[in-house]
Amino acid sequence: MMDRQIITEAIETHRRMVAAFEASAGETVLAAAEMIVQSLRAGGTLYLCGNGGSAADAQHIAGEFVGRFRAERRALPAVALSTDTSILTCIANDYSFEQVFARQVEALVRPGDVLWAFSTSGTSPNVLQAVQAARRQGARVIAFTGRAKSPLEASADLCLCAEASLTARSQEIHQLAYHIICELVEQSFRE
Repeated sequence: MMDRQIITEAIETHRRMVAAFEASAGETVLAAAEMIVQSLRAGGTLYLCGNGGSAADAQHIAGEFVGRFRAERRALPAVALSTDTSILTCIANDYSFEQVFARQVEALVRPGDVLWAFSTSGTSPNVLQAVQAARRQGARVIAFTGRAKSPLEASADLCLCAEASLTARSQEIHQLAYHIICELVEQSFRE
């Protein structure tokens, strides 16, 4: 028999986290959207990286920017660094998995671009190396984490931390936040 308590606990934790997000994350979300708009208006590109579910989030956001979120507007340049299997496997094989995003950042990112880095632990070595590479390239960094005071938070210009003991709960808040960011950015580029 299924444990209904799991459902109740998940919903209650989600409610508490949404309330905390509403109380404290609005300025961070607004600042992230403004950073992205400023970069895109100046001819920059948004790059995104993360592992596992965070890689899926990165791809989801890139799709919303290149395609559309809700409104008609021009396509916006966004690239998820987790999508090219030939590049990923080449770098992982020839260098290491810790370099799979950093090498791409080195090749693609230019001054004025934005790297949006996801790591619920805030300690993913390949994400941290990508952030360091982005800094060397003159890019700004947005971080989404699930642990406060993480190395990723310390190395980012802006950080949204959805702290939770369970990764899934952090990712749920990340999705809410990035959908809001997508809408704010899109609003700035409506025709």
